[in-house]
Amino acid sequence: MDLSVIWKSLILIAAGTLLLRISGRKSIAQMTLAQTIVIIAIGTIIVQPIVEKSVTKTIAATAVFVATLLILEYLQIKFNSVEKFLTGKSKVVIENGTLNVKALKKLRLTVDHLEMRMRNEGLAKIEDIKYATIEPNGLLGYELKDDAKPVTVGELKKILDLYFPKATADNTAMNKEQPNIFTEINQQSKQDHPDYLQ
Repeated sequence: MDLSVIWKSLILIAAGTLLLRISGRKSIAQMTLAQTIVIIAIGTIIVQPIVEKSVTKTIAATAVFVATLLILEYLQIKFNSVEKFLTGKSKVVIENGTLNVKALKKLRLTVDHLEMRMRNEGLAKIEDIKYATIEPNGLLGYELKDDAKPVTVGELKKILDLYFPKATADNTAMNKEQPNIFTEINQQSKQDHPDYLQ
């Protein structure tokens, strides 16, 4: 194998990583349509110089794609109409425990696919959902009905305060004695750890 091919590959990987790092940190599932197209295009472009022997042109083309993506994202922040056109808006697919069949048809989404997304979120019943939306990045957003919401720590503390005030006071005192593992981060102090773990 020609050594120049290895060097070109390494340069392209480094340049591609840097340019993609600039474009932002998102998984494929979280990407918008424009971002997905740019990523696919960058992947295709980045292989070209190994065949065509033009590393600088490839890096320049990749930089143009990333710059275009950044401009589009800036325009989406500034103008709601641009965001609506490029990214789209969330679509309500469940409302008060009832499927919105019209929205599902527009999204070309079957009930089975919706249920699969619900299972991934740990949701068992459509009837428990107050609102569910399909977001522009394809993920499921939802709000549960009041009766189906899990009890929060704050709500549990209120119940315990109401029925067991002494036990809650003892627990609070005990928690104050426990060291906070994040104090080291806040104080930026090093403790007695080996140098290689600092």
